[in-house]
Amino acid sequence: PAELILPEGLQLAYAPNLHNCAIKQRPLLDFDYTAALQNLCAQFMVQDLTGFGISGLKLAICAAGCLLNYVLQTQRTTVPHIKALNIETNTDSIQIDAQSRKNLELASNLQGQQQHTLLHVIDHTATAMGSRLLKRWLGRPIRDHLAIQQRHQVVSLFKQQQLYLALAPKLKQIGDIERILSRIALLTARPRDLINLRQALGELPAIKNILAVLTDTQLILELNSNIYLLPATCELLQRAIIDNPPSLIRDGGVIAAGYDSELDRLRAIHTDADSYLLNLEIQERKNTGLSTLKVGYNRVHGYFIELSRAQSHNLPAHYQRRQTLKNVERYITPELKTFEDQVLSSRERALAREKHLYEELQLTLKQEIPKLQTTVQALATIDVLQNFAQRADELNYNCPKLTDVPGITITALNAGTNIFRFQLSKEVDGKKLQTTLRNVYNVRIPVPPDSNSHTFITANETLLYRDNNFIVEAFKKAMV
Repeated sequence: PAELILPEGLQLAYAPNLHNCAIKQRPLLDFDYTAALQNLCAQFMVQDLTGFGISGLKLAICAAGCLLNYVLQTQRTTVPHIKALNIETNTDSIQIDAQSRKNLELASNLQGQQQHTLLHVIDHTATAMGSRLLKRWLGRPIRDHLAIQQRHQVVSLFKQQQLYLALAPKLKQIGDIERILSRIALLTARPRDLINLRQALGELPAIKNILAVLTDTQLILELNSNIYLLPATCELLQRAIIDNPPSLIRDGGVIAAGYDSELDRLRAIHTDADSYLLNLEIQERKNTGLSTLKVGYNRVHGYFIELSRAQSHNLPAHYQRRQTLKNVERYITPELKTFEDQVLSSRERALAREKHLYEELQLTLKQEIPKLQTTVQALATIDVLQNFAQRADELNYNCPKLTDVPGITITALNAGTNIFRFQLSKEVDGKKLQTTLRNVYNVRIPVPPDSNSHTFITANETLLYRDNNFIVEAFKKAMV
């Protein structure tokens, strides 16, 4: 784990083995059962937790309540996107201890890197949320044969009909909307997050149409039905945000023209000040008949109407003297004063108005989070399954057959059993292959004379398959 939350005073015997894991201690009150139950019911807006199936699991409720309280304190705001509790039991999945996980090199190799791991080989997902889901699946393989067979059926159909070729480009346009929804829930989404969300919503109809051809697959039907199009939300984002907004709302220039009339008016005051002053000067000359009348501005006195001293005795009554100079007099009118107040504050008022509209927009999107989260979960699952289909097609993987009979029986080995593929140059000869294996993997094996295509085993160590410019490592001693 990346972080552990413990009651104050509790010491873990295996704590020294938790490398790169932050350990935070919380007051015992945070683990109180009554307080935890109340907080969880309030968070999920329910009377009790019976619907989540944990009403009798007091320790789990205490832990979940403490975790929720910790999140609320660290985020300093509500977290409406956290809307459910899921129970995971040891019987639901294969339990892999830390040492086995390390030796199997599922997601990180013995050097702590991702290169040459199972995840590195098969993770060609199109989205970040799909990649995270794949990593969770690898770390917690499920035992439910029916669920596994449903996944295999979808992967087989994607592979046979090559639907992954159509799905992958569309999914790549989705972006990481799972993280974007978290920021929207906390009202911290950036303008470009909303652009990514808008783009993702625009791709959903095409994805649903691709999936619609698989009408006889229960899992696909469920996933497709869980993808909500939300056209009104997409249209709102289209109207509200410009195509290429700045990275932060504090700089303004995010809300599109035409979205809010008041914002448009404030922007127009600021940007059209010069044309307004020119029109005002023409109008005042016409109304007063004074040919030397000018409208100007300086930072000290603001806006003014300037007249020569010779013509200053023919002024209208609503002209008020603002400044006297050597040969001219400067005046202000109620209309010009109103305009001055509007212009000088228009930028600040426009920015404040824009921030208000942006917050309103996030609050509106916040109402759609439940549907968007359901959509995200469906898209992530589809991404992982199409990724499996792509890797199976490219690497010539075959669909396994499941059995309820325990045991390990290896009857034949061929190129289809590949697990890890390491790219080498085509010039690698048998002797160089021996050196590579000895230096990199600490494995000593004899290389057959014809090393271009052979399968060979070393006792209790490693099964390797040599095929032109590939070396594939399938089983390791740690798996025994």
